Amino acid sequence: MKHTIPFYLAAGALILTAGCDRNGGSSSAATKSTAPPVDVPAVRAKAEGGDAAAQAQLAKLYEKGEGVTNSYKEAARWFKASAHQGNAEAQAGLAELYDAGQGVPRDRKEAMRLYRLAADHGNTAAQYALGFIYETGNGVPTDHVEAAKWYQLAAEGGEPIAQFDLAQRYELGVGVKADKVEALKWFLVAAAQGQADSPKRIKQIKDTMSRDEIAEAKKRAAAFVPRVSGNN
Repeated sequence: MKHTIPFYLAAGALILTAGCDRNGGSSSAATKSTAPPVDVPAVRAKAEGGDAAAQAQLAKLYEKGEGVTNSYKEAARWFKASAHQGNAEAQAGLAELYDAGQGVPRDRKEAMRLYRLAADHGNTAAQYALGFIYETGNGVPTDHVEAAKWYQLAAEGGEPIAQFDLAQRYELGVGVKADKVEALKWFLVAAAQGQADSPKRIKQIKDTMSRDEIAEAKKRAAAFVPRVSGNN
C-alpha cells in the first residue's frame, strides 16, 4: 500500500516528503528482482493446518491479489487466525486493515491496539506506522517525541524509510535533540539500503559539517548492525 508520507515541521512551516510504503523502502527505489511464483495450494494447506507463518503469508496474498483473487475479507480472516497465535507480522497487517476499514469495519482503537502489540514484539512495520500516526496526529494528538521514539526503534530494526525520517529529525531537532552527526549516520545507513532520497540529503548535510563530524558519522554508520526484528 504505497502513499506519500509528509513530514511536517512547525518551525518555518517546512514540509519534507518521501514516497514510501509501510514495509519500508522508497517508491523511487531500484526495481526489485521478480520473486518466483508462490505455491498457493501449499501455503493454503499449511495455513489450514494451523501454521501461523503460512496464515500470515496467505493473508498477504489475498490482500495483494497475488495468486488468488483480491479479498480484504479473506485477508482479514487469515491475519486474525495468525495474529491470535502471536504472529507480529499478522498483527501489523490486521492493524492496517482496521486502520483503513478494509475487510473489517474501520476501528482506529483496534488498529492502535494491534500496532502496539506488533511493535512491542519488535515488528518494524508496526513501529514505523506508530511513528507516522504520532507524527501526523492521525487519530491521536500530534506528538513528535513519541513519533521519534517509534521511528528510532524501526530504524534500529533496519527499516530504511524510518532511518530516513529519523535522520531528518536529528538534522532539524524535531522530537529529538538536533545532532548532525547522528543525522548523517542515519542518512548513510538508509542510503546503503537503497533509500532513494538519502544520497541527495547526504550531500546537502555534508556541506554544513566539519571533516571530523563527517568522519564520526561514517564511523557510526559502518558500525551499525540492525536489531533482530520481530517481523514474524
